[in-house]
Amino acid sequence: MKPIGPIPLEFRGQSALEVGGVPLAGLIECAGATPFFAYDFGIVAARVARLRAALPAGADLHYAIKANPFAPLLAAIAPLVDGLDIASSGELERALEVKPAAAISFAGPGKTDAELEAAIGAGVTLNLESEGEADRALAAGARLGITPRLAVRVNPDFELRGSGMKMGGRASPFGVDAARVPALVKRLIEAGADWRGFHIFAGSQSLDTAAIVETQAATLVLAARLVDEAGASPPLVNLGGGFGIPYVAGDTPVDVEAVGAALGERVAESPLSGTRFAIELGRWLVGEAGVYVARIVDRKESQGETFLVVDGGLNHMLAATGNFGMVVRRNYPVAIAERISAPAEETVTVVGPLCTPLDRLSDQAGLPHAEVGEHVVIFAAGAYGASASPSAFLGHAPAREVLIGAPAHA
Repeated sequence: MKPIGPIPLEFRGQSALEVGGVPLAGLIECAGATPFFAYDFGIVAARVARLRAALPAGADLHYAIKANPFAPLLAAIAPLVDGLDIASSGELERALEVKPAAAISFAGPGKTDAELEAAIGAGVTLNLESEGEADRALAAGARLGITPRLAVRVNPDFELRGSGMKMGGRASPFGVDAARVPALVKRLIEAGADWRGFHIFAGSQSLDTAAIVETQAATLVLAARLVDEAGASPPLVNLGGGFGIPYVAGDTPVDVEAVGAALGERVAESPLSGTRFAIELGRWLVGEAGVYVARIVDRKESQGETFLVVDGGLNHMLAATGNFGMVVRRNYPVAIAERISAPAEETVTVVGPLCTPLDRLSDQAGLPHAEVGEHVVIFAAGAYGASASPSAFLGHAPAREVLIGAPAHA
């Protein structure tokens, strides 16, 4: 038997799955069929409120919509955050439906000329990833007769310790090496661009509170140095995020109150008195608010092992199979939806319907006995789920998605 990850606090103690007070049968009715993702907006709103209370004055909160771009969720979360961060023209279209352009920033390498023109034409801030992209953005602004809003994404000379995906301290397709940033900022200002500041992102999915505090402090020091060398003060410094959530056994949550308190002290000491700061988060805001539910369609024995075969798999929830950046495959939090709190009675492997041995949602997990027609639930499924999975693989239908508890304005 292999350990499974911790069920998020908001779902612990349930005898059977409920999302936002809606029981399993109601969720299936809302979705229309399995498999489906269900998101509890009450959990998302509580996360936003908790972070707001922890952050110092002058620190904005941005939502990175790559974590979950589901349109109803995006419409509901947009009024609660100060900005949206996007990484494609498709996300640009979705963001402009729910937030003014001035509150949207566009990051990511390889932006096409068409994407640059669309962003500049809309009035979105571009986080430049290279000097070449800066040249193309300035040229696009000249073609359109519009002053482009341009920030510089910095490749810092340090990394976020303990992060699942390190984004700094090494050669990278992301951002401009810190040593070259001041010269680029000077050039942008001389060219007449509306310089909007820095985006400094060192890593993601870190559960190490001390490492996050250390990285934010280093980011503020780096930003002050770049400002001094460039000779211009930025309107905004996006400090990135990096806050992880527990997925596997042994994971513990980030202490965001400690992070916020330390950030407040560092901001108070920073020489960037006229600058606002932003924290950019995706996974931490929405990840633990979501569940993925699939129906058991077969129960089989093979060479002494028991398999529960469900009607969805890596085509919907790639991350749970270990194929989305996990170095060593470990089990996400999983349960039988009808008996979440029941003790383990057997060791089973949960697999999807795809013709590949990679399609394992849970491997040799201890679960209560379950039969065909019952349901498996994967927790911590609210981020990098449906939109980060190969939904077209083998031609299965995409997973359905439902948002529970959305406010009336969404």
